[in-house]
Amino acid sequence: MRRTVAQLADGREIIYFDADPAAPTRGASDTRDLPPYQPASEMRRDPLSGEWVAIAAHRQSRTYKPPADLCPLCPSTADRPTEIPEADYDVVVFQNRFPSFGTPPGVPVPVGDERAATVLAGVDGGTLVPSRPAVGRCEVVCFTSDHDTSFAQLTPARARTVVDAWADRTAALAATPGVEEVFCFENRGEQIGVTLHHPHGQIYGYPFVTPRTARLQAQAERHHASHGRPLLGDVLDAERAAGTRVVAENEHWTAFVPAAARWPVEVQLVPRRQVADLPALTSDERDAFVPLYLDLLGRLDRLHDQPLPYVAGWHQAPVRADRERSWLRLEVFSVLRGPDRLKYLAGSESGMAVWIGDVLPERVAQRLRELG
Repeated sequence: MRRTVAQLADGREIIYFDADPAAPTRGASDTRDLPPYQPASEMRRDPLSGEWVAIAAHRQSRTYKPPADLCPLCPSTADRPTEIPEADYDVVVFQNRFPSFGTPPGVPVPVGDERAATVLAGVDGGTLVPSRPAVGRCEVVCFTSDHDTSFAQLTPARARTVVDAWADRTAALAATPGVEEVFCFENRGEQIGVTLHHPHGQIYGYPFVTPRTARLQAQAERHHASHGRPLLGDVLDAERAAGTRVVAENEHWTAFVPAAARWPVEVQLVPRRQVADLPALTSDERDAFVPLYLDLLGRLDRLHDQPLPYVAGWHQAPVRADRERSWLRLEVFSVLRGPDRLKYLAGSESGMAVWIGDVLPERVAQRLRELG
């Protein structure tokens, strides 16, 4: 794979990933007149939960549902420059122009003991609600230059390039000062909240270990202390032994519906071997992931005879903490509980984080197996 690094007009980094070494040289310049890139997000810590919340008011001005001929993720043309200066591309990654987390160029980021010793400013001048710049990094991943397609319709070769790009960027963001966790994900469909229809995903480099990951890590640690085995490994073995919720599998991966699924459609893709993150996958494991994932996405689109809105996100080990208990997995879920019915996160889910399942997980798994 050939990797080409360049800069956009405002100083943001853009990286082209080409599987074919004979692909055209990526040397097009960004001709737009843009102000310098200066991320301005803030983090505030909720005193009741202890969790950090990013305040990114500048995102109110981001591009919202443009028509296809004004898509900022399509290749540039002579009369319309976009976020990608090239006239065509395979897979491209660039820094988000409207990031939730971002470190301004040239700003030093405290790490390790320095971070612990940093005096935080307080909201309203007090100490009850600490505040600090929301350092980190947010990137956009364009899977293809074709506006009118989807991940499920990518060729296996192109999907494999995306996997390599995810792994490349995970390693790069993990080495970025201030980043504690890397999350690669795709939002698909307006029902999920997508505002740009071009096939793309995102990568967040969080400046803290996310609350959900911290809970999952604590549960994995308790299980290992009691049983001496990795928790997800035991779950995987149990699911494969039961078989009732397994959707599909191959030599290296298993896709199954969790027994305690929260969403109307929810599938986990788990490697047979315990690995902490995407960079740790072997070439054979990456190869094996691609056909299984493309097959699963096809089944999901056939479930209700329409493109399924979904979120697909990679759960990876934190950059520094508790990596030995981590086991990589991809979680795919949808809010669609019927052809014309959405699951709303109302009182119980949104207010108390207590999930009420609308669909029997075993039934969902059976339907997905039948759609193979």
